[in-house]
Amino acid sequence: MKNLKIGEKLTRFPVIQGGMGVGVSLGRLAGSVAKEGGVGIISTAQIGYREPDFDKNPAEANLRAIASEMKKARSISPEGIIGYNIMTAIREHAEHVKAAVKAGADIIISGAGLPTELPALTEGSSTRIAPIVSTEKSAKVILKYWDRKYKRTADLVVIEGPLAGGHLGFRKEEVEGFTQENYAEEVKKIIETVKYYAQKYGVHIPIVVAGGIYDNKDVKEMMHLGVDGVQVATRFVTTEECDADIRYKEAYIQASKEDIAIVKSPVGMPGRAILNPFIKRVMLGEKIEHSPCHRCLAKCDPVRIPYCITDGLIDAVKGNVERGLLFCGANAWKAQKIETVKEVMADLFA
Repeated sequence: MKNLKIGEKLTRFPVIQGGMGVGVSLGRLAGSVAKEGGVGIISTAQIGYREPDFDKNPAEANLRAIASEMKKARSISPEGIIGYNIMTAIREHAEHVKAAVKAGADIIISGAGLPTELPALTEGSSTRIAPIVSTEKSAKVILKYWDRKYKRTADLVVIEGPLAGGHLGFRKEEVEGFTQENYAEEVKKIIETVKYYAQKYGVHIPIVVAGGIYDNKDVKEMMHLGVDGVQVATRFVTTEECDADIRYKEAYIQASKEDIAIVKSPVGMPGRAILNPFIKRVMLGEKIEHSPCHRCLAKCDPVRIPYCITDGLIDAVKGNVERGLLFCGANAWKAQKIETVKEVMADLFA
């Protein structure tokens, strides 16, 4: 692996800290990762949940927080590489992208759907753009679309595998059917697709692989696939600098391998989370009362959902771990202690 070039900036370690919402990866974590030489990523998913008017004006609260969290990150790492993870599935996707560009994002990484309009929303700016793909098919669709409609290609591509945390880009049966060995073949196919468009535009498109990467051994395994870098999220949760409550971090440390399961999101997508009393109630078919709609996801029916994902994630990040939704990667059970970002970086690239 070589260091990643994002615009005119170069990393010291070829690692992107994965975006984690709600409130898990904000300015403090992103700035700290950037300071240590990686790419720090702020998640915009309900980023304004701590704003006093969030319940009444969630859209405005989120836009203010997009700006303020970047300022926080820049105060920690003025010259580092800092960007945003912006879910395509959210209602305010376009507004979040524009706010991220205005805030000075070095890069925007977008998944949870295909970010078809991302080139238009960032046109004329220095912000680099990267789609998250999970399959050869999704890579072909988004790169072909950008090529035909905008006459441009991606600045970076993130391949997110079946061991990732949060919402996954696979059906449940696909997640359960994949092994590291057979998914490696899928990664190689995606690499070939990306190389085709890189050659067409005469550029190098860095390819970063994500999902289940926890330690130096995992990083070395990814290197053999021929990718340029790794995206790591779960490992950064149990750092001092992570923006989540200490009880959220401790839930990872206390979790066993058997406590991590594939759950169904209110929007029908599979996700990976820690089995806690909240999730067990949901799995038993209980419908959990929720707050008035915060209009987070474009495809969500507040009347029919079994629980509100915004409520669940906010409860968790605030430390209400018994009644919150604790998204995590497949290897969250490996967490043994609270570390610093510096220690994590040193271990990943020992």
